[in-house]
Amino acid sequence: MTDDTPTISLDQVAHHAGAVLKSVQSVIVGKDEPLRLVLAGILAGGHILLEDLPGLGKTLTARCFAQSLGLDFRRLQFTPDLLPADVTGSFLYNQKTGEFVYRKGPVHTNLLLADEINRTPPKTQSALLEAMQERQVSVEGETHLLPEPFTVLATSNPVEFEGTYQLPEAQLDRFLLRVSFGYPTPDEEWEVLQRRIARRVEQVDLAPVIDAPTLVAMQRALESVTVEDSVGRYMVAITAATRGHAQVQVGASPRGSLALLLASRALAVLSGRDFVTPDDVKGVAGAALAHRITLKPELWMRRIDPAVVVADICRGVEAPQTAQAPTYAVRPQ
Repeated sequence: MTDDTPTISLDQVAHHAGAVLKSVQSVIVGKDEPLRLVLAGILAGGHILLEDLPGLGKTLTARCFAQSLGLDFRRLQFTPDLLPADVTGSFLYNQKTGEFVYRKGPVHTNLLLADEINRTPPKTQSALLEAMQERQVSVEGETHLLPEPFTVLATSNPVEFEGTYQLPEAQLDRFLLRVSFGYPTPDEEWEVLQRRIARRVEQVDLAPVIDAPTLVAMQRALESVTVEDSVGRYMVAITAATRGHAQVQVGASPRGSLALLLASRALAVLSGRDFVTPDDVKGVAGAALAHRITLKPELWMRRIDPAVVVADICRGVEAPQTAQAPTYAVRPQ
């Protein structure tokens, strides 16, 4: 742990996370559960894929979280002509010194919005996904570490296929969670208009609630969240059930179980607890597993949502009934 990284308790993590969530909810209307999942993914140190139609607040969500978390934020618009060097950076010749100098790319930030990641060719996609997995980039034989924390919020349009390059399953697996917002209700959409009328400006700016070192400390504090053996085996049972389900062609890998573990610990703290319950596991199962399974072709043609299949799997796996929850708990927010 670096010297400037504070050590904080789970009680403080819950307090800070609640304040961040409240700040973002002051801008994003009616999407409390998806926002909780996005924050849980950030706290778990993972990357999140926001897959939804245009205009539903994906970019605004990323910017609001970056501002509330006090993070350096960059947006990279993916296009068919984008090169890997446009993501990672490249060496430029300095005429004054006669040397090649590394110019950092937009990936060198705390929170990167990879907008419309499915619009760029696989070679450029892989450059970003390598940085996501290794937390570093290699350019011309030199390795450059990425700052800590480092989170990618990528967006994808699920219905437009012309001029796009869909992420293969092996690359989708690198995202801890996949989250969708969906259309707002008429009342929520009217509230969006009311807030726009009231603030009289288009741009929304949020004051930082925490800073980057505090977020790193919060991420590390989650390692002390209690996961009982019965709950851990419940995670494994759900993931294993995806491999034998009648509607699933390819089930989730063990990385799916790991995603359940990491995300459910973060969700437990957001719920004011320092231990994971089966409800936490079920709360993140759809976002953690739906993009890790491949449905059979006839279901894909009928546009069956994999999250619906995951929910059915969760209903079919018996939750632990006799596990003893720890007696200590984080103060509820």
